[in-house]
Amino acid sequence: MIGKEARHEAAPPMQLRAVGVVRSPLKEPSLVADSGDLEWQPRKAGVGDSREVISELVIDSSLAGILDGLEDFSHLLVLYWAHRVPPEGRSIIKAHPMGRKDLPLVGIFATCSPARPNTILATVVRLLEHKENVLKVEGLDALDGSPIVDIKPYHSSYYARDDVEEADWMLRIEREFAEGSFPSTPDE
Repeated sequence: MIGKEARHEAAPPMQLRAVGVVRSPLKEPSLVADSGDLEWQPRKAGVGDSREVISELVIDSSLAGILDGLEDFSHLLVLYWAHRVPPEGRSIIKAHPMGRKDLPLVGIFATCSPARPNTILATVVRLLEHKENVLKVEGLDALDGSPIVDIKPYHSSYYARDDVEEADWMLRIEREFAEGSFPSTPDE
């Protein structure tokens, strides 16, 4: 009965503050909320795989010193706000992963979609450089202008797990991307 009780209790107040902003060549989302589901829109030519994109995390200069010590880590966990998801995209409960009708309809929390009640996303990135209040990173899938919520050092003893299981449809998507056979449109 915990679930039913929690639904009726008032949640404690939350307050998020952007600690910085993402500067990225990614200007448009590749996955958008459309008509109560998701729609895949391939990135424009020249943008490439988001795992290879170089971005800058520009941290608010009033937070001087908050980045000190991060240069000792090769990877970071970046939490950011998917600011381009419209209000109707935040009410999707179930969706077809990547907007593909050939994949099962699943709860939005079973996807990595930006369309979710709270549009907080997380990506592990490689830290390339730290200069003053700017981190240069590789592999961030955030759009230009995305507010940064938090940054954490990535350490394998805390985050990595040996016993991870993934849905068959997720493994299929990963394989298709790796092979270059992911459909360029949802109908392919």
